Amino acid sequence: MNQLQQRFKVLRETSEEICRPLEIEDYSVQPIVDVSPPKWHLGHTTWFWEHFLLNPFAENYQIFDPSFAYHFNSYYNHVGTRVIRPNRGLMTRPTVSKVLDYRHFVTEKVVDFLAQNDSPEIVEIVELGINHEEQHQELLAYDIKYILGNQPDFPRYGQRFVLTEQAGKGEFLTHPAGVYEIGFDGHGFCFDNEKARHKVYLNEFQISDTLVTNAEFIEFIEDRGYQRFELWHSDGWDWVNNNQINAPLYWHNVDGEWQRYDLDGFRPAEPNLPVMNVSFYEAFAFAEWKKMRLPTESEWETAADRFDWGQLWEWTGSAYLPYPGFAKAEGAIGEYNGKFMVNQMVLRGASVATPRDHSRKTYRNFFHPHLRWMFSGIRLAK
Repeated sequence: MNQLQQRFKVLRETSEEICRPLEIEDYSVQPIVDVSPPKWHLGHTTWFWEHFLLNPFAENYQIFDPSFAYHFNSYYNHVGTRVIRPNRGLMTRPTVSKVLDYRHFVTEKVVDFLAQNDSPEIVEIVELGINHEEQHQELLAYDIKYILGNQPDFPRYGQRFVLTEQAGKGEFLTHPAGVYEIGFDGHGFCFDNEKARHKVYLNEFQISDTLVTNAEFIEFIEDRGYQRFELWHSDGWDWVNNNQINAPLYWHNVDGEWQRYDLDGFRPAEPNLPVMNVSFYEAFAFAEWKKMRLPTESEWETAADRFDWGQLWEWTGSAYLPYPGFAKAEGAIGEYNGKFMVNQMVLRGASVATPRDHSRKTYRNFFHPHLRWMFSGIRLAK
């Protein structure tokens, strides 16, 4: 088995391994529109390989089930109609067993195909497919936490995706003014939104060598941070009041003590761990309360070699926009990133759920400012 085949097999096994602690009832649940059922992730990542690799390139390939394109297409308008996102949790069929049969069928076909096909065009598609499924592995962790974290008894998943105390000293590092280059440059894979590399001018700034902790965020809560309109964007203040937000996601005040659900259980909020599952609105308000700010994505990238990152995705103060020189690919692949470059904010770094070798300092993650089910945290700048 060649190296590409081996990478692919490990990738496919990992997606199923992430789901293994689940009960069968957990696979089809969609509590909110942003949370896709684990069964859907397993089907969608399989359809991706079938549609973009096997069907166009594998000789005499027979589609496993023609209806699965409708079931498991996500947002590719070039491909055709699909189940709308809020309805993914209504699909009791195909069954979990059928989806796993589909996965194993496609996995075997791809392994066989890669034994004899290694042209640059094929390798490029495979690299995109690997990175695409790695993204869904991380989304699986977010979605599983939301599914389990909204059960009455807070079931324990395990210790696969847990935070640890930080290595930094809680100091602010000074970064000098100057002209810097940001964006991907070099060999290996990157997403199209990381290009083109370009120059930026930065004023001198300081950036924290650690993320904001639970203890610090509790101080914000106790100082009525969620009740002080002057700390919030107008949209953020509407979000707080319309949704009655008074703490990070998965936090509960039990007899006057803040406790939180994580995948390894429900317990008091550990004071020294980074606060997680916060929205951009909350990150901004906390920074305002500290009389500081969030770093821009340019600042974050130029300083990233000076601090540890990788426990949580870190909100920046930068809107998700194309870099100078950005160009979308033709067809469905061109829908991957470019059409989402509006009304979203950039996060940088990685999280404990990011697959190994999937992170790099040029990686541009992006979410709407009200979302917080992903593994997000706060690093301050000034």
